[in-house]
Amino acid sequence: MAEPHRQLTLEIEGLDPQLAEDACFAAGAVAVTFSDARDDAVLEPAPGEVRLWPATRITALFGPDTQPEQVRASLATTLALPPERLTLEPVADRPWEREWLKDFHAMRFGTRLWVCPRHERVDEPGARVVQLDPGLAFGTGTHPSTALCLSWLDAHLQPAARVIDYGCGSGILALAAAALGARRVDAFDIDPQALIATRDNALANACAERIRLCASAAQIEPGADVLLANIIAGTLCELAPGLAALVRPGGALVLAGILRGQEADVTAAFDACFDMRRFDEREQWVGLFGMRRLAQCPTRARAGRHET
Repeated sequence: MAEPHRQLTLEIEGLDPQLAEDACFAAGAVAVTFSDARDDAVLEPAPGEVRLWPATRITALFGPDTQPEQVRASLATTLALPPERLTLEPVADRPWEREWLKDFHAMRFGTRLWVCPRHERVDEPGARVVQLDPGLAFGTGTHPSTALCLSWLDAHLQPAARVIDYGCGSGILALAAAALGARRVDAFDIDPQALIATRDNALANACAERIRLCASAAQIEPGADVLLANIIAGTLCELAPGLAALVRPGGALVLAGILRGQEADVTAAFDACFDMRRFDEREQWVGLFGMRRLAQCPTRARAGRHET
């Protein structure tokens, strides 16, 4: 009978997450994942930013030829932990390459828009489907702030609109806009992994010709009909003048990543150029909509803080 895989689970508790991950791979791990140890919410990250939970658990999977005592000794030395905290448990053989998808199923946003993993199908009449598996870049629609943006797009995006997805992550909002008829989407992120994920997802959804990847804010073409920014509130406030410069007069601004208590600050940051209002709320997360005034307003030419 074949030897089983072995799994080590460790709550980080102040350890450097990168050091813990590197130590596991150095000890022979074939996969390492981070998970929430306490059911805490994590704020939507800024472009290029990685956020972990306040109490984070690391799980490392080792192959069947692993020597548990050697792994324990290696990790105990590297992480300065007592060996008794490091236990490798045998795990049943499973199709690991698909295991991570088992809890991700098709989700509907509004009346037409669906986000569906590639192992499922949506047969609803008139459905606009984005095929998307969870990956390294943030965004599958499960976070309330992402869901707010997707529902807004389903209800309000006009055919042939030109859209900017500022801080695109997995590209989910860009893909949804394309599925709903946008003629072009500029997808911006400073994280190379996000741009790779967006490109691959656009190719898988047969809309790559309408999604233009931007590695720098300077590459984004102004004059958008709709700009979507699903970023944390503090960064939205800092970027307000530059984001306003990217939206045409009469165009729409859709903001998420905003907790209920941050709504007033974000509204104030944008009200020089936009007529701002709340369009929806999910759990403690708020979605804001603004229409760009036809009159001139004070803006900077570019959203420079996140340029590369």
